[in-house]
Amino acid sequence: MLDKNSKSESDCYRSPARKLIKFFEESRDQWKAKCLSAKYQIKLLSNKIRYLEKRKADLKKRVKKLEKELEELQEKKR
Repeated sequence: MLDKNSKSESDCYRSPARKLIKFFEESRDQWKAKCLSAKYQIKLLSNKIRYLEKRKADLKKRVKKLEKELEELQEKKR
């Protein structure tokens, strides 16, 4: 039930409903596009992080292997 002081929905906006509908649809579509774009960026960055972490681990293993090999060669040289 509406009080005398409260406005009904039709009194809230001065523009005609057809213009409001178009505006709200465009606004919704822009918001959805923005959301999808952000979601895509998050996915790309997550994949990049996963790749870089794997690469870092692989490089650490390679460094350890090369350090061990260097140590063995230095031992042979002595």
